[in-house]
Parts: sequence; C-alpha cells; structure tokens
Amino acid sequence: MRRVILSKAGPDGPRRDNNMRPSIIKWTLISLCVLFIVIMLILPLATVIVYALRQGWETFRDAVLDEYAVKALKLTLLSAVLAVSVNTFFGLFASWAITKFHFRGKQILTTLIDIPFSISPVIGGLVFILIFGRIGWAYPFLTAHGVKIVFAVPGIVLATIFVTFPFVSRELIPLMQSQGKEEEEAAALMGASGFHIYRKITLPHIKWGLLYGVILCSARAIGEFGAVSVVSGHLRGKTNTLPLHVEILFNEFNLTAACAVSSILVFLAVVILILRNIAEFRVKKETR
Repeated sequence: MRRVILSKAGPDGPRRDNNMRPSIIKWTLISLCVLFIVIMLILPLATVIVYALRQGWETFRDAVLDEYAVKALKLTLLSAVLAVSVNTFFGLFASWAITKFHFRGKQILTTLIDIPFSISPVIGGLVFILIFGRIGWAYPFLTAHGVKIVFAVPGIVLATIFVTFPFVSRELIPLMQSQGKEEEEAAALMGASGFHIYRKITLPHIKWGLLYGVILCSARAIGEFGAVSVVSGHLRGKTNTLPLHVEILFNEFNLTAACAVSSILVFLAVVILILRNIAEFRVKKETR
C-alpha cells in the first residue's frame, strides 16, 4: 500500500526531473560551444593583438607601414579583386546554365566546379608549377612570347582564382534551384530575350545570395596561403602577399612585426564577417 501511495503522490518529482534534463543538456552544450570558441578563436586573436602592441604604438605603426608590408597588402587586394571578379562572372553564368537549362554533362560540370574543395591548395599550386614552370609543357611557349606566370603576379592571381573558384557558384546554384524557373519561362513565352529575363527577373532574386558568395570568395582570397606560397617564389616586395609576409617575419623571429601585420588580416576578417552576417540575414529573409 505504501508503494502505491508513493507512486501516486510523487508524479511531480519525476516530471520536474524530466523538465530539468533538457535545460541541463542545453546549457551544457552552450557552455561547451562557448568554451571551444574562446579557446580556438578569441584567445588566439587576442594574443595577436596583444603581441602586436606590446612594444608600443610606434613599433606597431612602423611594422604596418613598412614598405614590404604595404606592397604585400596591395598585392593581396589586387589578387583578391581579380579572383573575385573572375569567379563572380563564372559563377553567375554557370549557376544560370546549371539551374535553368537541361544538357548532357550537367552533373559532370557540377562535380568539376567542386574540385578545389576536395584537394589541397598546395596541390593546386603544384599543378600551375607543372604547367607554367620551367618543367611545364607551356614554359617554352611563354618564354618565347615574354610571358612569366610562375614566380610572378599572374601566377598568384591564377592560384587565388583556383582556390576560390567554387564559392560564388555553389552559393547561387542551390538558391536558384529553390526559386524554380516559372517566372523565367513565363517571360520567355511573352517574348522577352534571355539577357532581359536574367537582368530583370533572375538577378534581382539572387542579389543577396550573390553578395554572400562574393563575400565568402573575398575572405578566402585574402587569407589564401598554400597555393600562393607554391607559385610565388617568396620574392619580397614583388610576389609576397600579406600571409606570406607574415610567415617571413615570423621566420625571422620578428614576432611583434608579424603580429602587427597579422592584425591587418584580423581587421579585414572582422569587416568581412559583419558583411557576411548582413548578407546572410537578407538571404534568409528573402527565402522565407
């Protein structure tokens, strides 16, 4: 009888425990996520800033405004702008072709676009060495016409284009597939040209997704190290991007200057992160 009374009198106890378990699990997971972010992201970035400023503002300013640092920054921005421009142009028309038309080899084309995601950037740089370098099959032709790609700015741009190749198209393809093509087909039946349909119907619907892909592409281009390191030749003041310049300063045991220059990349990363969140918010708002 006592067991029956206890089982009837105590249903609130187990129910309270059941209500507490999801809360405990939730806060445990949140705490683990916050701890991981602090250890893996916030502490390293804070350490970079602290080391950059530990010898004073003048030392920081001299490192950031150093001739080689300025040239590395200009080359980084130049290669990023060119790579993003090329990949944006390709991504727009590749996504349009893949989502709006039926043709043989569509799956093969989609798979080829994803190749830079699946191989190491160092391998990508090595490929350009094997094509355009002294041992490459295109080297005699390039030399005969006075064109230099490897260990020069064109090689850096090509390597940057390679590693950032899929970002714009892979952002646009799922978005355009989810939107369908009924409006484009209706406009075509009314006699609108293909370019007019793209400019007036397709492009306005994907503008925020396009911006999101461009931002991701820009972030990847600015921070690229592996492929650019292989094809650059590490020529100081000529083919060194900002990440490569940081590596050189670190190898010279000039830790303060390396962290000062790295703070530029940190600043660019924060700006890009803010822009990405804005674009992501607008993409989600438009797809609801």
